[in-house]
Amino acid sequence: MVIHKVFLVLSLTVALGLGGCSRQQSDWQKTRTANTTDAYELFLKKYPSGEFTAQAQARVKELYEERDWQKARDTDTLEAYQAFLKQYPEGKWTEEARIRVENFTLASVPGSTTHAGADAAPPSQASPPPARAMKPAALPKPAGAMKPAAAPKPAAASEAPAASSAHAAPAKSQGPYGIQLGAFKTGADAANQRWAKLEKEYPKLLSGLSPKVSPKKGASGTLYRLQVASLSEKRASSICKTLKAHSQACVLLHP
Repeated sequence: MVIHKVFLVLSLTVALGLGGCSRQQSDWQKTRTANTTDAYELFLKKYPSGEFTAQAQARVKELYEERDWQKARDTDTLEAYQAFLKQYPEGKWTEEARIRVENFTLASVPGSTTHAGADAAPPSQASPPPARAMKPAALPKPAGAMKPAAAPKPAAASEAPAASSAHAAPAKSQGPYGIQLGAFKTGADAANQRWAKLEKEYPKLLSGLSPKVSPKKGASGTLYRLQVASLSEKRASSICKTLKAHSQACVLLHP
């Protein structure tokens, strides 16, 4: 009789255990189907140390990071990305957030010295033509019989167009604008991998472009910036507009 009672108790315990496992599996499946932070948190409250607890905790963290990343992207400000990095220093979107922070930092500091240098260049290049223009005025001084002295006039005239055409050629072959497609803390290889990925995804948009990796030292270390130079303003703006429409980092670099 005693043995019979013990057997019944053990059978009931096993049945309850199996029922509990079956119920937890059922609840886990429902939670995964819902796939929301509320559903996972409710599951964790019910099963704080169950079979699927670790998976639920990991998924809750992923969902919160995705939500906060979407908010940062929608806000699209330097402060928003910095706040995201502070909250998620090592996450799925951490590297992308760092890229966008660097892009905002670079865009907020225009190249004033470069621009001033560009403005100073034309006057120095423009000064030779007035000097040549004075030569024909000096030629009429000799007597009219000195016709051979008039021969240099065609040569001087031919030199002026040649100089102007040589000066115009570089302006046609390249533009003063550029774009930055990312900034990487892990090294130049990461920048090159980024370019390979972008080139594969947008072959027509980036056709004919030659990227460069430009290192920049800062307080937190060296950032390796992926840039493309020598673009016209129209093409640089068009590339950034297209990439940003696909949630890709891109900033216009002014001359």
